[in-house]
Amino acid sequence: MEPMKVERLVINFKTLEEFKQFKNYGNQELSMLEDLQSNIIENDSVSPFFGIYFGNALVARMSLYKVEAKYDHYFDPPQDYLELWKLEVLPDYRGKGFGKMLVDFAKSYNLPIKTNPRINSHGFWEKMGFQKAKYNMERDLGENPLIWTPEGVGEQESEATNSQNV
Repeated sequence: MEPMKVERLVINFKTLEEFKQFKNYGNQELSMLEDLQSNIIENDSVSPFFGIYFGNALVARMSLYKVEAKYDHYFDPPQDYLELWKLEVLPDYRGKGFGKMLVDFAKSYNLPIKTNPRINSHGFWEKMGFQKAKYNMERDLGENPLIWTPEGVGEQESEATNSQNV
């Protein structure tokens, strides 16, 4: 069997069907599925979805979006960063390193990464080197984002902290 690798998922109805096997297929997944459906044009369209196949079965997946520096409210200096969403590994394949492979793939771009972890997944993200972002009520809107930064990149100070330091 050939070694496992992370690959960009093709945007088509087969991928849409494969997504239905993941546990968190439901309300939280609607945005990912809607993104996929709205992008189904042809197989060579650029997809923000990445996954790992075991044989012919999609066993792990994530979406990865690049956010331009002008929209960066997390990192210092402001720069392009990746937003990692919906990382999930099918139950029978958990604990085999597939989630780590996906995160390492995202880190290989050497850009800061922001994610909003699912409930009960903080331990995984901490093992991957992610830390809680300093909470900013306006920016985070009730989310608890985690961030990872490559060497030389820091977290932005919040507006309140900046005004206190003036």
